[in-house]
Amino acid sequence: MRKTKSGKISVICLIPARKGSRRLPGKNIKPLLGKPLIAYTIEQAKSVSLIDRVIVSTDSREIAGIARKFGAEVPFIRPRHLARNLTPDWPVFKHALKWLDVNQGYRPDFIVHLRCTGPLRKVSDIESGIRKMIKFRPDSVVSVSPVDHPPQKMWRISAGGNLVKLLSGRVRLKGGAESPQQLLEPVYRQNDVVDVSRYDTIMKKKSMFGRRMLPLVTNRQDSLDIDTPMDFLLAETIMKKRVKAPRLPKNG
Repeated sequence: MRKTKSGKISVICLIPARKGSRRLPGKNIKPLLGKPLIAYTIEQAKSVSLIDRVIVSTDSREIAGIARKFGAEVPFIRPRHLARNLTPDWPVFKHALKWLDVNQGYRPDFIVHLRCTGPLRKVSDIESGIRKMIKFRPDSVVSVSPVDHPPQKMWRISAGGNLVKLLSGRVRLKGGAESPQQLLEPVYRQNDVVDVSRYDTIMKKKSMFGRRMLPLVTNRQDSLDIDTPMDFLLAETIMKKRVKAPRLPKNG
């Protein structure tokens, strides 16, 4: 594995933050308890000693200015064609890593993906994701949390108007919709806490995750993904309660 001159593994955090948002306009810089939403993610990343650089990829000079104010690097402005509503993550990360290589001769070993929409994440989960990547060397580490409503109990409506099971075949249904939820195989959803990828996974395998992915299981309450005005209100309510919650005295 390539090392920096100091012998340390090189880790960067890349935070995508485009200006467009259909459901919640201006979402990434919308004030949350007095600070722009993006500020929480930048501050979380900067508090992780394992991360060498915190970089924001944005198509907005306004977002770029706010990101720099809170300590992130914004070495480039993302092209508009990589900031559309349906633009996936991979070309955005490829652009950023290629820019760093061509313009700075910099190739990090690991890339931490933090989304602006997860302000409730724990810094310790970011650290755990990076350490898991360093220890086991998978293609990626992906944060997940248990689902509230298992897909084994979900249905779809067929073209003929009938109600049919969503899952079938090789999926372990264990009775599916007819079984108590406690007896079903645990299922997890990807969340917005943290993802960590190898440089080669993104640039050579042309994927954010690759083939060998390891899970980082996080709590449901830390994995809220802000996408709508209701999500934003919920995040604000939870954060207010956390600020007001009394700290219990330490034993001894």
